[in-house]
Amino acid sequence: MPPFWAAPPWTNHSRSAELEFVLLGFAHVPSLRPMLAVLFLAAFLLTLLGNTLIVLLTSLDPGLRVPMYLFLRQLALVEICFSLDVAPRLLVTLLWPGRGMYPTSCALQLFLVLSFVLTESLLLTVMAWDRFLAICRPLHYGTIMSLRLCHLLATTCWLAGIPVALVFTIWLFNFPYCGSRGIRHYLCDIPPLLSLVCADTRVFEASMFVTTVLLVFVPVSLILMSYTRILAAVLQMPSASGRHKALSTCASHLIVVILFYCTTGVIHLRPKSSYSPESKQVVSLSYTMVTPMLNPLIYSLRNKEFKAALVRVFIQRRGTFTP
Repeated sequence: MPPFWAAPPWTNHSRSAELEFVLLGFAHVPSLRPMLAVLFLAAFLLTLLGNTLIVLLTSLDPGLRVPMYLFLRQLALVEICFSLDVAPRLLVTLLWPGRGMYPTSCALQLFLVLSFVLTESLLLTVMAWDRFLAICRPLHYGTIMSLRLCHLLATTCWLAGIPVALVFTIWLFNFPYCGSRGIRHYLCDIPPLLSLVCADTRVFEASMFVTTVLLVFVPVSLILMSYTRILAAVLQMPSASGRHKALSTCASHLIVVILFYCTTGVIHLRPKSSYSPESKQVVSLSYTMVTPMLNPLIYSLRNKEFKAALVRVFIQRRGTFTP
């Protein structure tokens, strides 16, 4: 086996490997692969640690058993699943370039990526609506956001993206592929796979554009509407401390929304755009590696309730068991 920093061996494919895809993530910078592998491994471990901590705290601490943290727990679970789908394959691509990937494995990764992206998009929309009700309709918040409705919304977010992801995955993998099977990306995504298709994909691209508009711009519009109403309500608050508390609960969510939608929109609105494959890899890193890692930091560092829960669960409980 060649050393992991060597270039992918394209000249000696066996006949059995001709039907496999090969991910070429960061093939243009072979000397940087070892360093990138270390960085991405660290990001992967931090993502798992931070999001697992959110899941544990929101499950164990009674003070965090409110709708806002229930949805935050679902978001953390999505980020964990997303990272488990993307990061291991990325590390294999960096350390052992040239390894083949069966079409079924590639299709499964694409299906999961699309499903998790859609789930996160819907969750961010629901979280914005939750903040709108909490700030603009505080007297009716407890009645509207019942536990049953919260669980129904969370389940809907998880399930709604499955049929959409399934349709586009099956459609894409029914196209004929010809020529090189090298995917100029670190994951099986729609833009790099489309570049390998030797057929007319205009209907597919148009359908993808319409779907992206509906599932990205519609949620973004709803989020902007929610925060416009929130801002108007906050400005009318007489207390400065009340305004600060209301805005601080929304600031973390807004940061995550901006990070997520700016990158996913650029990639999927124009899957055959003029951006180079290398540029798309860098943009994709924002929502596949960076955002899942930053989400726990963004939500926890700006949240006093979260810090207090961390003390109650891991410090006070430890003290109760100390002889």
